[in-house]
Amino acid sequence: MERLIFHIDVNNAFLSWTAVNILENGGKIDIRTIPAIIGGDESKRHGVVLAKSNVAKQFGIKTGEPIYFARQKCPQIQIFSADHNMYKHYSDNLYKLFKEYTDKVERFSIDECFLDMTGCIMKNEDYISKAKEISDRIKKELKFTVNIGIAHNKVLAKMASDFEKPDKIHTLFENEIETKLWPLSINDLFMVGKKSSEKLNRIGIHTIGDLAQSDKNYIIKIFGKFGKMIWEYSNGIDNEEVNFIREKPKGIGNSITLPQDLSDKEKINKVLLELTEQVTYRLRKENMLANVVNVQLKTKDFKVYSHQKKMDFATSSTKIIYGEVKKLIDELYKDTEVRLLGVRVDNLVSDEEKQISFFENNDNKKQEKLDNTLDKLKDKYGYNFIKRAGEMK
Repeated sequence: MERLIFHIDVNNAFLSWTAVNILENGGKIDIRTIPAIIGGDESKRHGVVLAKSNVAKQFGIKTGEPIYFARQKCPQIQIFSADHNMYKHYSDNLYKLFKEYTDKVERFSIDECFLDMTGCIMKNEDYISKAKEISDRIKKELKFTVNIGIAHNKVLAKMASDFEKPDKIHTLFENEIETKLWPLSINDLFMVGKKSSEKLNRIGIHTIGDLAQSDKNYIIKIFGKFGKMIWEYSNGIDNEEVNFIREKPKGIGNSITLPQDLSDKEKINKVLLELTEQVTYRLRKENMLANVVNVQLKTKDFKVYSHQKKMDFATSSTKIIYGEVKKLIDELYKDTEVRLLGVRVDNLVSDEEKQISFFENNDNKKQEKLDNTLDKLKDKYGYNFIKRAGEMK
């Protein structure tokens, strides 16, 4: 199965998070809309600009320059101290949101993460829609914006997220390298710093395309292992895995913003079946069982409704959980057009903790075998290789 990697980078993180924190604590001014910077103690001569608003940027203020110079360029500039505990709080909230979409999340820095989304996109959904859903949720729930880069490997995803900002979604697949990546300056290539780019310039390499089309062995002779790496990066070659911390999830969910509003109950149930199948597939991959099922829907006028139920016993069965999902949607749905549907399971326990329940029956064993067989086929041929046909009775 071909990998699908998202790189998500917070736009102007330190200033954005400071702005959100001020507003959440009763402040009336969004410092993203005024001349403002994040920096050290202005009274100390070594204080420098760590982040700046776009308005401050218009005054010629640059990241890394002394605050003294920033004040000269813009006397009315407002300065806010860095608060790493507060940054960690917003970074953690972002990480928790990402974990709702995939278990494979790598924290690359405090304000950027790689997400391995392989197998996390449903057949009737596309990766741009999923990226937009994540971006919209961050804006609505966390109150800041991100850039998202989408590719088949980490380096191309990261390069894509650095394209036009802010609040953008970009792709950089192999067939786009020549038009999107190669025209860029060599100092835009990931891992190429000022000294390296100057050295590359001296041998006639000014763009990423120049490097990509140069002789690999010649570059290795000059730069060694570093040369091999950057030559491969310039050609979009990167096999590094998303390095995530394996931890048991507290809940697993998935949602989809529909390509068009739905009011047909049969079509709604079909989407819910696909969501349930994806959620329970991940549940079984984690060797976990769910005790609680939750269904969410958003109407065409953006009203959100949710309903949950504690089941009689913990399970990972697609059929059983889908049965509960249908009951919940029957109680929740009020003959209105729906634009978003979501399924989530919570109160998870490990498979080893499973207790025999009076309510279970022999049919559940058959369902477990069916689920496991389908999971193996998905693992071998790809998640969307096989899917259940129609309703599950």
